[in-house]
Amino acid sequence: MQVISAIRKAEEIARIDIAKITDFSPATVTSITSELLSAGLIEEVAVDEATRDTKRGRPRVALKIRGAAHWVAGIKVSNKTATVALMDFEGHTFAEFETPLPKSQLSGEDMVDFILHSLKTATSEAGISISDLSGLGVGVAGIIDALRGFVYWSPSMTERNVDLRDMLENVIPLPVFIDNDANLVAKAEQLFGMGKSHRDFIVVTIEHGVGMGIVIDGQIYRGTRGCGAEFGHTKVHLNGALCRCGQRGCLEAYVADYAVLREASIVASSMGDETSEKKLEELFNAAKAGDPLAKSIFQRAGTMFAMGLANIVNIFDPELIILSGERMQFDYLYADEVLDVMKKSVVQIDAPLPQVKIHKWGDLMWAKGAAAYAMEGVTEHAIRKISQDAQS
Repeated sequence: MQVISAIRKAEEIARIDIAKITDFSPATVTSITSELLSAGLIEEVAVDEATRDTKRGRPRVALKIRGAAHWVAGIKVSNKTATVALMDFEGHTFAEFETPLPKSQLSGEDMVDFILHSLKTATSEAGISISDLSGLGVGVAGIIDALRGFVYWSPSMTERNVDLRDMLENVIPLPVFIDNDANLVAKAEQLFGMGKSHRDFIVVTIEHGVGMGIVIDGQIYRGTRGCGAEFGHTKVHLNGALCRCGQRGCLEAYVADYAVLREASIVASSMGDETSEKKLEELFNAAKAGDPLAKSIFQRAGTMFAMGLANIVNIFDPELIILSGERMQFDYLYADEVLDVMKKSVVQIDAPLPQVKIHKWGDLMWAKGAAAYAMEGVTEHAIRKISQDAQS
């Protein structure tokens, strides 16, 4: 995996540079890449002679991931829609599809039917079939055991403790890889986004809820039970506001969109039957226009969020924090005054604080993260097969 990961990260790389990155001998790299070439996972490409460093004796060929080796799908299930991304093995998205959920919460069986229908429709519109794919990645909110593909709890589902992966693999002829959706945003940032050049970073996602993906030394950290990054469910107020997880005092219960609208129930009810997004937008505009009630609501949410960010810095001390998600269209959680409160609440030493960057990608990014997770799983299966063939 180290060799193919080095090739994927570099996009194009010579064998000698793979040896430097991995600390493998040139002979070992040559042997491994020969097997990867034979399996069709990578391919050789000519080095541009105009840019080739002849003094260093750089080889005339480089290696890259072979995009046609595998196709994978990723699906992100949100509270209202599902987004599907179809991706080649090189990481290029060649089709995307979005469809509304029939209900905000589905049973396990209904979720399986919905994912299967979404995948069938997406592949049909792309002119391919499900059998052309090598894997499916699924991202859902909640507490997930990624190794087992087991959903302990999800706000998108009416049931707890669902063997979602096994249920999906019973009806979809593909290996299925399931993880918390925020972890998959971190995976997308690691492979395609702002985290590409960082070994340690944290992604905080703000949508209907608040999630977090943690990357430590280049690996997603999930915890023993799959709930090691539940930032939205860290406690900020003893016996405080009711969270959708059923507990009280969670950070999410103060900063998520439903929490903001709950606090502004008088304002929200006066807006009639408009969608929650429309209500939130109107409330935000009212705050910007100086409405004292609206301003106080967002100031409280921002202060709570700043406290949460400061706790992240104090616990993890990451190189980078990326704020991502649908709520990035409103700046009440990353305004300068919010970040100033965060900075005042962290341990003060004579060294720069972690960078905080904003990435306003939508649901397609989450689906790409799910596809990237499937691509990682398919890669592991392929390399395991190479090893087994070599031993037989």
